[in-house]
Amino acid sequence: MRGRIGLCGVDARAAAVIRIDAVWLAVQPIDMRTGVDRLLASVVQVFGAAQAHHGYLFANARSSRIRLLVHDGFGVWCAARRLNKGGFEWPRNVAAEAAPLALTKDQFDALVLGLPWQRLEQMRVITRM
Repeated sequence: MRGRIGLCGVDARAAAVIRIDAVWLAVQPIDMRTGVDRLLASVVQVFGAAQAHHGYLFANARSSRIRLLVHDGFGVWCAARRLNKGGFEWPRNVAAEAAPLALTKDQFDALVLGLPWQRLEQMRVITRM
């Protein structure tokens, strides 16, 4: 991913510590009761390793909750978000052995708001009236 992903509402000192250079999407659902250690094990299993300054996104089976695990070079940070209505736009029917999905900053921003991040380029242009 090009550029860093900023964290809204986070103190500037904390945001400097929580630098995210790339965000990866895990397409298989996880149990949201899973703790940080189990999430980290899932990152290693799915992505091969937890890279410093990379974020890893997970969702539950209904895609109404997501978790972001970030390795800051010293340890891991975990953030959670849920939607009260509807669900996050999450890839469906993807094989477990499929290549990991990387998100751009714009895609990540749209995804955490519950917007259709896969169609951002199509949505930028109006072709009919």
